[in-house]
Amino acid sequence: MSGVWVFEENGVYRRVENRSAAEQQDGRQGNASGRRTALVYLASGQVVSSYTSLERILTSLGWERYYGGGPDLFQFHKQSSNDLISLPRDFSRFSSVQMYDIVIKNPNVFHVREI
Repeated sequence: MSGVWVFEENGVYRRVENRSAAEQQDGRQGNASGRRTALVYLASGQVVSSYTSLERILTSLGWERYYGGGPDLFQFHKQSSNDLISLPRDFSRFSSVQMYDIVIKNPNVFHVREI
């Protein structure tokens, strides 16, 4: 028995068996509140919309591409630390978990916002 709890606009929660069905029914996409999360580069205020732009920012911060993670991962390593950022190769699968990982490893450079 699995499902997702969805917050209704009238203040009531309801459990839905299939999340995508609930989003279609409610006309929403993203999280249950209808918002998506985005990684924002604070220096310019721009939303990171591709791995190309993210790679450009990370390399300017001293991160280097790391090619040891396999075909499904896009990774960055910083020589001055033991940190490794691992991202799914497909940008459409870039989630808030990976966004917060980037924020933690680059304090005061990025921010995660709901858009």
